[in-house]
Amino acid sequence: MFNLKIAMYLALSILFLLATQEPYELVEAPVSTPLEVYKRSVVPIIEEYFSNGDVKLAASDLKELGYDDFHCYFVKKLVSMAMNKHDKEKEMASVLLSYLYGNVISSTQIRLGFVLLLEAVDDLAVDIPDVVDVLALFIACAVVDDILPPAFLSKAKVSLSESSKGLQVVQIAEKSYLSAPHHAELIERRWGGSTHITVEEVKKRIADLLKEYIKNGDTAEACRCIRELAVPFFHHEVVKRALTLGMESPAAEALTVKLLKEAYEECLISSSQMMKGFSRFADSLDDLILDIPSAKSEFQLLVSKAISEGWLDSSYVRSGTNGSVEDDEHEKLARYKREAVSIIHEYFLSDDTAEVICSLKELGYPEYNPIFVKKLITIAMDRKNREKEMASVLLSSLSMELFSTEDIAKGFITLLKSAEDTSLDILDASDELGLFLARAVIDDVLAPLSLDEISSKLPPNCSGTETLNMARSLASACHASERFLRCWGGGTGWAVEDAKDKITKLLEEYESGGDLGESCNCIRELGMSFFNHEVVKKALVMAMEKKNEMTLSLLQECFGEGIITINQMTKGFSRVSDGLDDLALDIPDAREKFLSYMEHAKKSGWLLPGFGVASVA
Repeated sequence: MFNLKIAMYLALSILFLLATQEPYELVEAPVSTPLEVYKRSVVPIIEEYFSNGDVKLAASDLKELGYDDFHCYFVKKLVSMAMNKHDKEKEMASVLLSYLYGNVISSTQIRLGFVLLLEAVDDLAVDIPDVVDVLALFIACAVVDDILPPAFLSKAKVSLSESSKGLQVVQIAEKSYLSAPHHAELIERRWGGSTHITVEEVKKRIADLLKEYIKNGDTAEACRCIRELAVPFFHHEVVKRALTLGMESPAAEALTVKLLKEAYEECLISSSQMMKGFSRFADSLDDLILDIPSAKSEFQLLVSKAISEGWLDSSYVRSGTNGSVEDDEHEKLARYKREAVSIIHEYFLSDDTAEVICSLKELGYPEYNPIFVKKLITIAMDRKNREKEMASVLLSSLSMELFSTEDIAKGFITLLKSAEDTSLDILDASDELGLFLARAVIDDVLAPLSLDEISSKLPPNCSGTETLNMARSLASACHASERFLRCWGGGTGWAVEDAKDKITKLLEEYESGGDLGESCNCIRELGMSFFNHEVVKKALVMAMEKKNEMTLSLLQECFGEGIITINQMTKGFSRVSDGLDDLALDIPDAREKFLSYMEHAKKSGWLLPGFGVASVA
């Protein structure tokens, strides 16, 4: 049955390409392979499982897909999606893997799936800052659940390079989880089992074990107790409390430094948790110096010592102005990405471009604008046509109010450079990215010459070059704007002539005495914001023909409410300007009227600064 579905999908894909892309001569575009279809199909299965928790349904759906040799990609996708979610989904992912093991997914495919994850850790770390700790726990869970053999760890270490984060994952899984006494019980309760303890209880246990350590000085016992807590994601609290104890009691300082150094060398406390603990302690220095005046200078000496001895990463940089320790650039970037993703998800729910602009202004970091562009388009490419359309609309708004052309171009450059990696998760990423690029040119977010500049920044033999050439072809084709109505459906999938007819009718209804608010709603409900230049064009022509400037009031209202952007408004005026000679045959004073409309639009702020009399001449 699955083979029949594949055949039908391929046939429909070919028909779609022939129907929509014939003018662009893209007949050589490859059709989706069975592997690509498989990868695309597992995402909704995983999302549905996270929603309903039905392991039997997920197993049934996965069986129906067939292609048992592809199941390693399901393992990778399930774990990578869970790592970016809450503990509930992480626990659910481990439960599902145990259920599928041997029944649906073979031991070989489970093993290959985790190999793929280890190889991808460096890329995953960009979006999941604690990926090393979390994946280590996933692997430990898999070993405890007997779906991965213990020998997997030793074999993985041989195949991974010493500089890779994947090796760190294996080391942490081995030393911090699987070597601890009663590790099975500890791992079982990590993601919300019945013995799950609260944050306050964890803090109390950390305080107690550190006090006990200061009394007896047994570093090995202290490390064992830290392991037994089974909270590697909370080890920054151990670091902070140890530093505080050492600062408050000079006699305890040497012991706390020894503990932190040994815990780091044994991979018990990760580098990111160590830096986070130091940062949290630095944030409390202002209060601490009330009791210990020399706290800041002592802390600076400790930071230097820790970096020189190698148990604090050298990227941990001290501020030269106030002596406090700031997050390194990587942490700052990771925070920005998390905030950016949150803003984008909220936008896809609210459709409020003004709120996005406000949020980005509050967030700051304009140097990261290209990263926001990359995140926006990457997330949209993995969603439906509605979100793709919304992403293009948001780019247009950002280009007018917040982002420079250079920001957006840099965002596309990073997307094109990483196109091959993106296509592993978003199978048609190359085609989708080409459409986004062409759309950016059509919406005047990028100038046609920007594509040449972007091309010059791509490395030789970059796969993104082919995508760029496709975008250039799409953007330069005849009636490119209208054809983009069929690209993402404009929310409706209407043909161009249907859309134009609806626009004409709503303008005529408004002109004959319709309600201003209702007309604005009708334009909104068309769901084709990238085609609003047609509304502007028809409104201007109607005002000329009927000698009734009522439609200009509608344009004013649409602009004021953000329904028609300045780019679309300018494009609409440009289209009328281009057709003035033909209009003058039926409307002798068309040019004079248009000039007066243009001056009114300029005073009202509807048009881009570069649009003027020279554009009309």
